[in-house]
Amino acid sequence: MNYFLASFESITGLPEIVGYVFVFIIGAVIGSFLNVVIHRVPNEESIVFPNSACPKCGAAIRSHDNIPILSWLMLGGKCRTCKAPIAVRYPAVELLTALSFVLVYWRVGLEVMLPVGLIFVAVMIALMFIDAEHMILPNVITYPFLVFALLVRIVYPLAFGTVFSDAMNAPLNAITGQPAWLVSLVGAVLGAIAGGGSLWLVGAIWKKLRGVEAMGLGDVKMMLGVGALLGWRLALLSIFLAAFAGALIGIVVIMKQKDRDFQAQIPFGVFLGIGSVAAFLFGEQMVNWYLGTFTF
Repeated sequence: MNYFLASFESITGLPEIVGYVFVFIIGAVIGSFLNVVIHRVPNEESIVFPNSACPKCGAAIRSHDNIPILSWLMLGGKCRTCKAPIAVRYPAVELLTALSFVLVYWRVGLEVMLPVGLIFVAVMIALMFIDAEHMILPNVITYPFLVFALLVRIVYPLAFGTVFSDAMNAPLNAITGQPAWLVSLVGAVLGAIAGGGSLWLVGAIWKKLRGVEAMGLGDVKMMLGVGALLGWRLALLSIFLAAFAGALIGIVVIMKQKDRDFQAQIPFGVFLGIGSVAAFLFGEQMVNWYLGTFTF
């Protein structure tokens, strides 16, 4: 992914901090919507109707009680009507989304790829929290995300002349004479195979050897979209970072168990989301550092 880092100040004439504040607010608002997605999608409920209400007493949440982050603080984390506790997950998702949007803005700048980056991290956050709570990665999110990634890889080279970073590396650098959108699409397919295909293969081998499921198809579908958008190198990096983080957390979880159940299930989608966001933001630097340090 290429970053041009056009500044808010150079384009609008306003101080750069205004851009960061604006992106933070937008992120908090999107985070509020993600809370609806996280709560309703696993239960196969509409994310549009009805309006948000207290799950305990059913009282509709008023507009002034629905201000991201602030309303939870002002209400003391309790429903105004019945005083039932409001899960800390709600302000946490709003704050995490806001901070993630700021990070993406800092890395990408005010460029055409900014909306793509913001949508990407929003999808990852939704999938991470759903997987953490329900151990599923819903098709209603992963399939549209794959379509979105493929469309970006086709439309952006045509409309904006965007060159994705994998086009400059093997094997795509062997076909650079072809139309940019075609090179990008081939890169998306290779990335999807590297991301989703590698997870599927690991799961299939593990099931063959051990007779148990090691990888859910939700993880595979999630990484199909991630790989299609980021390309094969960053898709593999995402999986490596996820496996590393998952292994560390898994060891901690197992060590805290009395019975030491080594078959304990861990929502791997959480770590895939973390690894994917890290790869989107800093993946090229990580890969270049590794190649410059450990290759001759």
